[in-house]
Amino acid sequence: MIPVQASMPAGTVRRVRPVLLGLAVLVVLGVLLELAVGAASLDLPRAVACLVAPDPSCDPSDHYILTALRLPRAIGAVVVGAGLAVAGCAMQGLFRNPLADPTLVGVSSGAALGSGLAIVFGRVLPVLPGGFTQPVLAFAGGLTATWLVHALARVRGQTSVVGLLLAGIAVTALAGSALGLLSYVSDDRQLRDLSLWLLGGLGGITRDVAFILVPLVALSGGLLWRRARDLDALLLGESEAFHLGVDVERLRRRVITEVALAVGVCVAFTGIIGFVGLVVPHLLRGLVGPRHRVLVPAAALGGAGLLLFADAAARTMLAPAELPVGILTSLLGAPVFLTLLARVRATELV
Repeated sequence: MIPVQASMPAGTVRRVRPVLLGLAVLVVLGVLLELAVGAASLDLPRAVACLVAPDPSCDPSDHYILTALRLPRAIGAVVVGAGLAVAGCAMQGLFRNPLADPTLVGVSSGAALGSGLAIVFGRVLPVLPGGFTQPVLAFAGGLTATWLVHALARVRGQTSVVGLLLAGIAVTALAGSALGLLSYVSDDRQLRDLSLWLLGGLGGITRDVAFILVPLVALSGGLLWRRARDLDALLLGESEAFHLGVDVERLRRRVITEVALAVGVCVAFTGIIGFVGLVVPHLLRGLVGPRHRVLVPAAALGGAGLLLFADAAARTMLAPAELPVGILTSLLGAPVFLTLLARVRATELV
C-alpha cells in the first residue's frame, strides 16, 4: 500500500508535542485527584507514599481505600475514557463525519439490553464466577448488536454506509423497546439497578475488573491505531483510498469490530457514559490535526483526562452521595455537541 500522510498546517505540527505533553500531565493530575478526593479525604503525599512503599505506620483503612477502591477506579477511568475516545476517533475517521459516534453501530444499546436481561432475569441465569454475569451478557449484547447491524448493511458483499447508519438506528430503537419492556416487568429493586446502570458510573470498577479492562481495551486501541494510515487515506474518499491500495470493505469491517470490542468491554462494566467518544476526538482534531497516528493517542489521553476529572467531580459534588458520571458527561457534552452541530450546519450553508 502507498503510504498516505494527511496534510497538516505547519502551526499544527509545532504544537503537537506540547498538546500531547499537556494531555499527559492532565492525566497524571487526574489520577492524583482521584486518589485524594471522595467521601473520605486523604492526605495525598502521605497516601501516595503509603501506596508506593507501605510501612507499618500507614493507616490500614487509608491503605485499603487506596488499593481496593480508588486506585482501581482511577485505572478504570483512564482505560474507559481512553477506549471510548479512541473508538469515537476511529468512527469519525471511518465515516468522515465529525459527529459520528460509537453508538452508531448499536454497541451501546446492545450492551444495555444484555445488562438489562442480567438484572431482571439474573435469578434464572447461570451465575458466573466473580459476579461477571452482567458484564458478560452486556458485552455479548454489544457484539451481537454490532454483528446484526453489519449484516443488515451488507448488500451484494459490500457494506453500505447509509445502510449501516439506518440499521444502527433500527437496532438501537429495537433495543430501547426491549429495555422498556424489561423496565415494565421488573420489580422496584431491579428497576433501580437498571436505571442506575443506564446512567453510567465507575463504582463497579474493582481490581479484578481492572485486570480485564486494561488488556482488552489496550488490544482494541492498539489495533485501531494500526489502522491510522488506512483511515488517513479514507479521508480522501473511498475511491481514492481504493486506488491507494486500501481494501475499504475489509477496513470498515475491522474497524467496526474493534470499536465494538473497545466500547462493548467499557459499557459492560460501567454502563453508558455518553459524549466522551464524540466530543474529545473532535475537539482534539483542531489542535493536533487529522492524522490518526497522532490523533488516536491524543484522543486516548484526552478521554482519560476528561473521565478522571468528571468522576472526581461526580464523587464530591453531592458527597457522601455519588452522582453517576454519565449524567455529568452528558451535561458537559450536550452543549458542546449542539455547538458542533451548529458549526457543521453553518459550513454546509456557506
